Amino acid sequence: MALIGYARVSTDLQDTAAQRRELKSAGCTEIHEEFASGAARARPVLAKLVANLGRSDVLVVVRIDRLARSLSHLLEVIETLEARGAHFRSLGDPIDTTSPQGKFTLQILGATAEFERALIRERTMAGLASAREKGRVGGNPGLRDRDPEAIAKVSRARDRSYFDKLNEEAQQWLPAVRQFRPRLPWEDVVRIINSRHPSAKPWTVERLRRAAGRFVKDGLLDRAVLGRAPPAQKDDRLLAIIAGIKSSAPEITLQQIAARLEAMREPTPRGRSKWATSSVAHLLERARLVGLIE
Repeated sequence: MALIGYARVSTDLQDTAAQRRELKSAGCTEIHEEFASGAARARPVLAKLVANLGRSDVLVVVRIDRLARSLSHLLEVIETLEARGAHFRSLGDPIDTTSPQGKFTLQILGATAEFERALIRERTMAGLASAREKGRVGGNPGLRDRDPEAIAKVSRARDRSYFDKLNEEAQQWLPAVRQFRPRLPWEDVVRIINSRHPSAKPWTVERLRRAAGRFVKDGLLDRAVLGRAPPAQKDDRLLAIIAGIKSSAPEITLQQIAARLEAMREPTPRGRSKWATSSVAHLLERARLVGLIE
């Protein structure tokens, strides 16, 4: 069981020294630090760290607020860790998923979050019912009257909001689209992205196509990425996928690449489900020879 520390501060003007001391005193053999706002959805260091944790490894933070921006985010990260067979521990809070007490605390937090969501839904429905009884109808008056200017204004606002969200998530999906489209089909690109960012919301083919199309519309992506992928031999796909994994995490080991391929349910060239490190090494060497990686 390896203890892996995660320290976060909001800006590079702040210092992680105090967190690092606490994590080191707790027995962490590795400590990863990140400079990112607590409200930021994109946490590349955290995403990479979670993706590389092995079975029985423990992700350690000094306080919950260093890891998660909300209770739902905390539960999402812990669910991802549990799916990988890893654990979570907060030094300043009674949460340690390696112990029965910590798991019980986590169950209470999950129940509290669900209860809070139910209360919000109930209050919202009661407010809407009360408004209807008083003759008030919610919504935009211009939209109710089908006013073209109001409809166009709302459409522009929605498009702007959608683009802003895509921009926030761009570091998850944009590099892979630029690297692999249209050489690989959308299905393979989606699998690569989801394997790189296991703690993020999973991408689907439809969602990724729409995101790429939106960036193409603004000239931020070459229109060629929307083209049809050419027929490819299975080995060519494997070379591209393995090159993508290695490029996104240069320090990743052969064993970790094998585990990533198994998590993606990518069969070996012989159709087997379990990958040997020798097969990974052979394909990596071929990828270097054809110029996919340096």
